Amino acid sequence: MTNIIKITDYMSENLISLNLKAKTKDEVLLELSKLIENSPNILEKEENSVYKALVEREKLGSTGIGKGVAIPHAKTEVAEKLTIAFGISKDKIDFKSMDSEKVNIFFVFASPSKDSQIYLKVLARISRLIREESFRDGLLKCKEVSEVINYIDKKES
Repeated sequence: MTNIIKITDYMSENLISLNLKAKTKDEVLLELSKLIENSPNILEKEENSVYKALVEREKLGSTGIGKGVAIPHAKTEVAEKLTIAFGISKDKIDFKSMDSEKVNIFFVFASPSKDSQIYLKVLARISRLIREESFRDGLLKCKEVSEVINYIDKKES
């Protein structure tokens, strides 16, 4: 039996915000990097190391992939293992997305360089799911953080 890698294996309720306060791309990256630093998988909390890694990655091109979704991600040695934070913004934010649409759904990854295979598999799973309008709508309807994990888990099954 092969081990199926699931998105929810790398998420936890304390890494989810259903009401991001940020109003700009930079503020979103900062707010979500602070959120992801709540994880015990992030070894170094000082000096905004996750935030800096996310900003560096964004310089290569926007992680706003379209349809109101962004997947900011960074490889950083402060991550002990792949960790995903999730956020929803009530206001759509200009994230310089490929389709020029503003973004209100964010999946943020911090991953050690050595975990490339897992990182790419989870990124592909999220990318596949978010193509479905019903999946995006379902995420936006979640009222409690526990609903987000349950919803993604159900959709992955």
